[in-house]
Amino acid sequence: MLEADAVKLVNDALIVTMKISAPILIASMIVGLVISVLQTTTSIQEQTLTFVPKLVAVFMAIAVFFSYMLHTAMDYTRSIYDLIIRY
Repeated sequence: MLEADAVKLVNDALIVTMKISAPILIASMIVGLVISVLQTTTSIQEQTLTFVPKLVAVFMAIAVFFSYMLHTAMDYTRSIYDLIIRY
């Protein structure tokens, strides 16, 4: 394996990680922002109020985007196996 192959492998791994985690992180960020705005407008300063809605949003994002995340991980795994077979 050449150095360029190793760099490409690490680069692809980071991109796949971002693709898989993006739906969950975006959903959590949006829910956190909405709860923060509601807390600001109602003057409720409870720090634990955002935990349950974020948790629900994360589970919903996983349920909705699970197929996409699974296919992305499987495609990357297949490319790794193809790389192993080539060398």
